[in-house]
Amino acid sequence: MKKAKFAIAAVGLIAFSGIAAPAQAATLQDVQAAGVLRCGINTGLAGFAFTDDAGNWIGFDAAYCKALAAAVLGDPSKVAYVNLSGANRFPALASGEIDVLSRNTTWTFSRDVDLGFTFVGVSYYDGQGFIARKSLGISSVVELNGASICIQTGTTTELNLADYFRSNGISYEPVPIEDNEEARVAYVAGRCDAYTADASALAATKTTLEDPDAHMVFPQIISKEPLGPLVRQGDDQWADIARWTLNVLKNAEEYGVTRGNVAALARGTNNPEINRMLGSEGSLGAMLGLNADWAVKVIAAVGNYGEIFEEFLGPNTPLELQRGVNALYKDGGLQYAPPMR
Repeated sequence: MKKAKFAIAAVGLIAFSGIAAPAQAATLQDVQAAGVLRCGINTGLAGFAFTDDAGNWIGFDAAYCKALAAAVLGDPSKVAYVNLSGANRFPALASGEIDVLSRNTTWTFSRDVDLGFTFVGVSYYDGQGFIARKSLGISSVVELNGASICIQTGTTTELNLADYFRSNGISYEPVPIEDNEEARVAYVAGRCDAYTADASALAATKTTLEDPDAHMVFPQIISKEPLGPLVRQGDDQWADIARWTLNVLKNAEEYGVTRGNVAALARGTNNPEINRMLGSEGSLGAMLGLNADWAVKVIAAVGNYGEIFEEFLGPNTPLELQRGVNALYKDGGLQYAPPMR
């Protein structure tokens, strides 16, 4: 499928698939004036963006929305969640319908450069996998020759599937679907032999099946999928705020700052890095155009990166995901945030 492209016109407008919107340069002021952060999330994905019994949106990606709202509005509840599919997420961001996208989106060259978005960091390192019924009697991707495969349109998984199967001489019948729920329904109904998506999404989908043990997520990973929040290009201040909100979550875990102890540590510690982050020393908040205690409010609202992971994705959740490459660098993982100085 040919993808629509951004074109930055001389008049400063961004055009995306027929949608024209101004390249924002004052997003912080707009969000504060509105009193709400418009955050794009998944249409529903266990662990990442889902509703609790009271109908509130929660999850790993939703937690970032709350963290950013806490940073810029001082209140993590001031979020308007906009549910977006793989197909409509980029037009929504380009047009200004949302202020930030926090929806399992892969950082790629074309999305960063050609589509005119700014990825603010990697919140979750993932890779593309496959799930199929054990009754098929196969356990490897290469055994899917001739199989029908459910695939979300407008995603990197669509392109990865085509590349991998062509390079390995495997034929398949694509069954296009729009979002994870449609894929789950199609897969359960037998419209496709297998479903391919990010491994984390497959783990989430498996928990929703009537008999999870009758299905297997293949061990092979066929791609690199660095997932993270993104904003429109053209507003460096907003990109910095979004980026350093994510960095605060990672640094807080490294420094041992938690939701439970952040208020006490904010009064001052022997660690200058913690003091700068929490605002008792220096002027990092002012550099961003925020209050000195912006990071305190972020951590108090959602906890640190490790707390968020354990609450929504970790071994004690239905997804039962291990930290793996998403552990901090000091623990052998890839998660790493620059110093706050």
